[in-house]
Amino acid sequence: MTLQLRIYVPPHPLIQHWLAVARDADTPSVLFRSAMTELGRWLTYEAARDWLSTQEAIVQTPLDSCPATIINPTVPIAVVPILRAGLGLLEGAQTVLPLASIYHLGLVRNEETLEPQCYLNKLPEKLDPQTRVLITDPMLATGGSIMTAMAELTQRGIEPTMTRIVCVVAAAPALQKLSQAYPGLIIYSAGIDKNLNSQGFIVPGLGDAGDRMFGT
Repeated sequence: MTLQLRIYVPPHPLIQHWLAVARDADTPSVLFRSAMTELGRWLTYEAARDWLSTQEAIVQTPLDSCPATIINPTVPIAVVPILRAGLGLLEGAQTVLPLASIYHLGLVRNEETLEPQCYLNKLPEKLDPQTRVLITDPMLATGGSIMTAMAELTQRGIEPTMTRIVCVVAAAPALQKLSQAYPGLIIYSAGIDKNLNSQGFIVPGLGDAGDRMFGT
């Protein structure tokens, strides 16, 4: 069976509501940050559904013992926020994955070439290949930043099929690049938009997520 990239747009009303808040140009920074946190929370919840490793156990209730299913503590979990904007989704993701290790990856886009440049990389030299990695990046537009992030992770032993990407809006150029390079990758997005403008921004999108989040 040939692996293919899959992208899920969960039909949850809370996800769609907070997407609308994030898209609205009149949303102030404080409310935009709340929208990003909530989208990070609910999209991570959806991404974790069939992704986390579990094991069977026995727990003692106040009255008796009973079988239980728990998250496997021997399988590492990591969240990689792509700075700056990925920090907005990180807070919500951490409420779902409170024990995950956080590895920051700072990428800035060259506005002339639209190519990403790395200014911070907190990834270790090697990662356990069993690690479940969640990448948070609000906008998958040209695909430059997310492709750079995936290259850094796979070089460190991470398996793309065990990786999940959480974003707010994705566009065709990024999805096409990811599909060709990393079949088996799974993405969770609040929405999919088709077009990019001449500056590489998703249209209608939600503008520059980092600027809107931090009011700069």
